[in-house]
Amino acid sequence: MKPVAVFRHSPGEGPGYFSELLDARGIDWILIAVDAGDAIPLSSSYFSGLVFMGGPMSVNDDLPWIAPVLALIRDAVERDIPVLGHCLGGQLMSKALGGAVSRNTVKEIGWGEVVVDSHEQARGWFGELRSFDAFHWHGETFSLPAGATHLLSSSHCANQAWSIGKHLALQCHVEMTMTMITHWCEIGANEIAEAAASPVVQFPTQIIAEAVHKLPSLNQVAEQLYSRWLTALKY
Repeated sequence: MKPVAVFRHSPGEGPGYFSELLDARGIDWILIAVDAGDAIPLSSSYFSGLVFMGGPMSVNDDLPWIAPVLALIRDAVERDIPVLGHCLGGQLMSKALGGAVSRNTVKEIGWGEVVVDSHEQARGWFGELRSFDAFHWHGETFSLPAGATHLLSSSHCANQAWSIGKHLALQCHVEMTMTMITHWCEIGANEIAEAAASPVVQFPTQIIAEAVHKLPSLNQVAEQLYSRWLTALKY
């Protein structure tokens, strides 16, 4: 089988739990480190699936790699190669397919409940789960592109996930590990302090304390989503 391509846009925002799951299942994957200058492939046909991770930049920024990434996402959808996006990655998917990315009403940082829609497509991704505590770190939000099905919402961000068939875009983070959470809290301390007035921003001590009992459940949600997504890989 062709490898899964994982795109990293910032050094600290790698695939986390997703890569652990791939390794445990013996699924080949390669890291394309956009932050380190790796070239964006011209075609998705070399891969069984494309996965886009998060990053502190905006998809609306004038960065040289954004246009090629948007073109690659469209190419994958046209070829029926599954695409998965986390936070910035989900925003890239939305913009590539005709949606818009704009500032959210408030920043969401830390743990917060998301609610699963009550329809068949949502159950296909989330099973019987009706809500869960996701990890958040974003100040922007995406709209749904044409043909997308809404899957998740939170109290301060209406669009937390959508799908189009085998393609899944997430605004929240399900890929987290304790190492990632601790690192983000360290490098993002100033951002947290600046956004402290937001009702959905937690301080690092609270984020890490809650991770002890919330992270195992989030890993289970991630395994549910990733397992469904992996069934569509192109051989």
